[in-house]
Amino acid sequence: MKNGLEDVVAAETQLSHVNGEAGQLIIRGVSLDRLVEYARFEDVVTLLFKGLLGHVAGTVELGRRLGQKRAEVFTHVLAIDDALLQLPPVDIMRALMARLPDGDDLDTALLLLAAPAVFLPAVLRLKRGQAPVAPTPALSHAADILAMLGAAMPNSREVAALDAYLVTISDHGLNASTFASRVVASTKAGLTSSVLAAISALKGPLHGGAPGPVLDMLDAIGSAENAQTWLVQALDHGERLMGFGHRVYRVRDPRADALKAALQQLAAGDLAYRDRIQLAEAVEQSALSILKVRKPDRPLDVNVEFYTALLLDALRFPRDAFTGVFAIGRMVGWLAHAREQALEGRLIRPRSHYVGPLPQQAA
Repeated sequence: MKNGLEDVVAAETQLSHVNGEAGQLIIRGVSLDRLVEYARFEDVVTLLFKGLLGHVAGTVELGRRLGQKRAEVFTHVLAIDDALLQLPPVDIMRALMARLPDGDDLDTALLLLAAPAVFLPAVLRLKRGQAPVAPTPALSHAADILAMLGAAMPNSREVAALDAYLVTISDHGLNASTFASRVVASTKAGLTSSVLAAISALKGPLHGGAPGPVLDMLDAIGSAENAQTWLVQALDHGERLMGFGHRVYRVRDPRADALKAALQQLAAGDLAYRDRIQLAEAVEQSALSILKVRKPDRPLDVNVEFYTALLLDALRFPRDAFTGVFAIGRMVGWLAHAREQALEGRLIRPRSHYVGPLPQQAA
């Protein structure tokens, strides 16, 4: 038995490959560094959906249909009442998605892909006492998300940064939420059931809940001069340094570099945020130096959460919404894995090893 299914191969997939030893992520045959440099989110959707959801037209046509689905799903925003609005953003988003039909075709997949991109900005505006902004179907997915969030047209740097984020986190092997999606799909339940299971797994603090505390850590450190002392004291008290270490990667997480590059381009014209990046870089350097000495037997490097937090903060998403933004990008991976499992896999039914008491034997 391997607790946590460590090193257990549970599926064959053509969707993504994570090489933790080499620090490499391949999505449908394309390395992440190439993908994030040239692709928009719609390109990745086309890439991942190909062959799994019937005929997927080119990126332009898919983008047009996805825009239509954003407009269609906006009607469900009317279901947000005062009681629902008291919940965390990701829980409201999940509740609204449970209203959607549970099909297994491209139409359903695009509706589910559109849903969190529409629901999350609407929820965040309502929590601020503002009216939701309707989608603009002609915009790209990333541009429309930002327009619905801020009620103004985003600039090209902001759109490029969010696109880079959505592409970077679109898929990542058999992580907990993707596995949950595949387990449900293996029962022949629909796509909505599968992605609801994935969102439920994602919201756990050991999976999708870590980017926000990275900002809490940077706020507490305050300046580059305080980094060394603060980090040493945190480790002395047994605290975890947020944004460092990964279950799979034994070297630097390649997604961290992709997001750092996107953040630097976004902040190029913002002196205040460049200071924030310099603080983050100082914390990164200090943390890596300390961890190398304090935990020499554990390969701990920067992971995706570190620069995710800074990028989403620069795009003006509140910290309690970071898990929901992650779901917007990972939805395409969940959907693709669910379809792959439904088409090619068996019912997932592992065994357990009983370690409880046995009934007493009669004398």
